[in-house]
Amino acid sequence: MNHERPWWLRTLIAAGPFFALILLWMAFAAAVWIKADPEDPLTNPWAFVAWKNQCLILAQSAIVAIGACGIVMVMISGGIDLSLGSVIALAGVVGAITLQHLGPEAAIGAALLTGAVAGAFNGALVAMTGITPFIVTLGTLGIARGLAKGIADNQTINTDPTWLDPLMRPFPGPSDPAWLHGLPIAPGVLIAAVVAVLVGLLLRSSVFGRHLYAIGSNPAAARLCGLRVKTATVAVYALCGLLIGLSGLLEMAKLHQGDPTTAVGRELDIIAAAVIGGASLAGGVGTALGAVIGALLMGVLRNGSQLLEWPTWVQEIIIGAVIVIAVGIDRLRARR
Repeated sequence: MNHERPWWLRTLIAAGPFFALILLWMAFAAAVWIKADPEDPLTNPWAFVAWKNQCLILAQSAIVAIGACGIVMVMISGGIDLSLGSVIALAGVVGAITLQHLGPEAAIGAALLTGAVAGAFNGALVAMTGITPFIVTLGTLGIARGLAKGIADNQTINTDPTWLDPLMRPFPGPSDPAWLHGLPIAPGVLIAAVVAVLVGLLLRSSVFGRHLYAIGSNPAAARLCGLRVKTATVAVYALCGLLIGLSGLLEMAKLHQGDPTTAVGRELDIIAAAVIGGASLAGGVGTALGAVIGALLMGVLRNGSQLLEWPTWVQEIIIGAVIVIAVGIDRLRARR
């Protein structure tokens, strides 16, 4: 008996996160419109759907989207990384110090290298010791945060103005450098889009990407088929770390400083974006596009909540509920 699902059902399941994003966007647009008082000139019923607000949502989602593209590769291979937020802070601090002494170009390289080294260290520990990735990265979460505080001497590292500053500016203006003139969105959004395309091509069209899916689906079978599981593990964690270093660089550009206390809890947002986008905690399932959609969904959720003036604790409850629902759907899909 053929138990294969019909094509329309497979398409509906695959596009589920996108439909959820559209429905959430429409719900907040309607809620903001209904809440607006027509007799109060200070309220704008079109505040949520306004182009400037969409640019703001994109800019707010860019850093999480880049990180989600990194963690989705690790999750596809069957791993997890809880140290993402701490590595963002560490990369930002190293980038800020390098920027002070060697300039913006060197700062870019330092931040990316910091993330890649941290990721490779995680991957090596997972591959060589056999300790579960959850425990390994829970430990390196504290190590990376401690290093960031120690290197920064428990204080923020302020930076001088450079061409990196406008990278995360939601609305580039005439006072920005000439290369930003006419750009309708933050350059960081374009960087996130390029990252998503490259990661998507890597997963879909490369031997390395196919190996990650095979390893995540069945590590023992992949090993018996001759795949170098340990080498792939170190490589995928290092690649994820490279993207997290890029997130740390953009975080530094947004804050105009290296802050060792920034991005606390950001790893939860990044992992949640990947899970909401369809990645499985059990491995073997996930896409870069889904991770980006998950990041946008969380960005819409936070932005809409702020426009509706919901308390922060309400936003946290809603986001937590969304994560639980997404994981529940993943478990249900895995059982079927």
